[in-house]
Amino acid sequence: MNVPFPPAPHALRAPARVEQHGSHSRWVPAAVLIAIAVSLSGAASAEKPDRDKPINFGGDKVEANYDTKVATLVGNAIITQGTLTIRADKIVFHQNPDNSLSATVYGNPLSFREKRDGVNEYYEAFAQRAEYDGVKHLLELFDRALLKKGTDEIRSNYISYNTETEFFKAEGRPDAKGVTSEVPLAGRVRGVFQPPAKDAAAKTGKGGADKDSDKPADPLPLKTDPGLNSERAK
Repeated sequence: MNVPFPPAPHALRAPARVEQHGSHSRWVPAAVLIAIAVSLSGAASAEKPDRDKPINFGGDKVEANYDTKVATLVGNAIITQGTLTIRADKIVFHQNPDNSLSATVYGNPLSFREKRDGVNEYYEAFAQRAEYDGVKHLLELFDRALLKKGTDEIRSNYISYNTETEFFKAEGRPDAKGVTSEVPLAGRVRGVFQPPAKDAAAKTGKGGADKDSDKPADPLPLKTDPGLNSERAK
């Protein structure tokens, strides 16, 4: 399986800067410093009940230790836990005391997929190598990495993603030796944030106010003054 890397419409740059090391300083190229830290969405996070589910795993070859809960999967390797699915050529993982899992993953590419908590949507990740720490909710992607949430996406040679807070950081690292793609990233970070859904945008006007607030208010009902009736009776 091969994930293409078409040119993105926008690229993110950062200027070079001087790094200080004791009494010595040096210029660091801009490509190495490209980094962003953003949230891919609102308050949702990875599906919380997943770590309460059993960890299922398989592969063409499996070596496991029941006492230490450590296993190595080679060839068509797969792990599932609730909505979390990891597919790769090789996975070395262990079960943590809180029943989450931590793993080192290799593939061409490997893939992660997990449902976001409280919404009917998944985050997906692809790379050549990944380090996943279930205790810290941290996923690190290396070489030709792609992180997707719905139609939003980030591409880089390094991406770290917190599945609990949904914040990520991408750095423009050089292409790794032996790792080729149709469009090399060449130390760049590429990203796309799609426009909001039309139904949500249509509900609010340009100033963000609800369109219903622009409608004229219903007229107040007319009531008879009791004093007028008493004057007529006289």
